[in-house]
Amino acid sequence: MLRVAVVGSGPSGCYTAQSLVQQDPGVVVDVLDRLPCPYGLVRYGVAPDHEKIKSLQNNLRTVLEHERVRFLGGVQIGPGGVPTARLRELYHAVVYCVGAATDRHLGIPGEDLPGSWSATEFVSWYSAHPDAVDDGFVAGARSAVVIGVGNVAVDVARMLARGTAELSPTDMPQAALTALSASRVADVSVVGRRGPSQARFTTKELRELGTLPDTEVAVDRRELTLDPAYADPSGLPAPQRRNVEVLRGWAESPARDAAHRIRLRFYLRPVELLPDASGHVGAVRFERTAPDGRGGVTGTGRFEDIEAQLVLRSVGYRGVPLEGLPFDPATATVPHLAGRVLREGAVAPGEYVAGWIKRGPTGVIGTNRPCAKETVTSLVEDAPVLVRRELREDPLAGLRREGVEPVEWSGWCAIERAEAELGAQLGRGVVKLPDWDSLLSAANGSAP
Repeated sequence: MLRVAVVGSGPSGCYTAQSLVQQDPGVVVDVLDRLPCPYGLVRYGVAPDHEKIKSLQNNLRTVLEHERVRFLGGVQIGPGGVPTARLRELYHAVVYCVGAATDRHLGIPGEDLPGSWSATEFVSWYSAHPDAVDDGFVAGARSAVVIGVGNVAVDVARMLARGTAELSPTDMPQAALTALSASRVADVSVVGRRGPSQARFTTKELRELGTLPDTEVAVDRRELTLDPAYADPSGLPAPQRRNVEVLRGWAESPARDAAHRIRLRFYLRPVELLPDASGHVGAVRFERTAPDGRGGVTGTGRFEDIEAQLVLRSVGYRGVPLEGLPFDPATATVPHLAGRVLREGAVAPGEYVAGWIKRGPTGVIGTNRPCAKETVTSLVEDAPVLVRRELREDPLAGLRREGVEPVEWSGWCAIERAEAELGAQLGRGVVKLPDWDSLLSAANGSAP
């Protein structure tokens, strides 16, 4: 019997487990996660109002309930937890699906001013990630700047413009709902350094901004026309062409009164965050850019300040080293060959990677499926050699000997029940438990 540990229970980890049990009828899989809850970014990264995407949890649930798959939450791998070398002893093979755990920085003056955050931190807060901080994101803010033009940037802009009526039916934690309901943020600028034809958001996400109640979406036609592809977008790939067409429609629409305004800005590069009199962020200084004819942009020496008491940077994710694994700082990934971990250029027997830590933070949720399948194909090819090593015990017993008491599937089901009960008490649907203490208490059968 081949025993495999999959580290990470997000889409990549679940697709890896699914592919393993499909390709090898003799494999048993433990899916380990640092958190007591499964599903990774589907639970903690998808916006609460995107119920259709969040319903992917049902598909991932089917994987984790498979008779040859075991979920073990609350298991820290690396510093402060189970060393990777020990994990390798407990299993015939280990597949690391740990994603890209941090966000990229702008590297400009003022980035660390109070009121300046990564979009990841903001998303973690309203998604009830137990590591999130509640530091008054929207308190006192009247205007916000979101730096970046991908789907996460569109998500956070949309959440800032949502009202109580739209947010209350979601599983957003109560404290975040209360804060966003009381928010005075009326003006949100979503800013990209390049043009509309190079924006990373999908057309579906973009169009959704235009459906928000009492919200105007404003686009400056003069900025759009700076893009060489704007006048004739027919040569663009279909997704970019549709984006340009949506933006063109908004640019040609007359202004209207609304409680919220979302401004989509282009060809502006952030160069500095400016403090107000109290030392809190008060504005962002941008340099106007222009196409350089090679797909990039160049500075023009002209500057514009945009007022903001809240700044959220959304310029991408980045992988971080995991103790005991090789790491390429240039790509922020683990070196590999078709998913097999490489140590100093040689394949490391029994060690594999899948997902963002393998290929970088690219693609959509579904991209993880073929990525996982490639890795699992490599692992299954190696299985006849890997299974020769005799394992002395059930890995769960070995984990417990390391001082770890995992949250098993029954514990996660108890968390689900507690979140449903909390929602009923608040007159809402399911409401997420927002912190470690409440999650672990629920998992152990205590009232949250």
